[in-house]
Amino acid sequence: MAALRDVVIDCAHPASLARFWAAALDGYQVAPYDDAELARLRAHGIHDPEDDPTVLVEGGPPRLWFQRVPEGKAAKNRLHLDLQAEDREAEVARLVGLGAAVLERREEWTVLADPEGNEFCVF
Repeated sequence: MAALRDVVIDCAHPASLARFWAAALDGYQVAPYDDAELARLRAHGIHDPEDDPTVLVEGGPPRLWFQRVPEGKAAKNRLHLDLQAEDREAEVARLVGLGAAVLERREEWTVLADPEGNEFCVF
């Protein structure tokens, strides 16, 4: 039987979206760049982690991987994250402060979009 390891999110700029989600989720952080990882990037012609085409956010399972893709988001996500908060309105305000946008308010949840337009919900 398989176990969930990672959730992979396609995006235009992995580093900035990874920072958003690391700040959004309790206990998550962008994986640190050690010397070996920096050397691996340089071997691929990447000299600044800000240009890394794949950025890992760890803290769970699941881990979150952000990978650069050439195409932009074109339609509603086929999969999205649901977040749970003790105070939904306070959490929505915090996430908006990090760069999210409120798309819709429902009785039991609020639909938001991350800085690249990917929908997610806060309960």
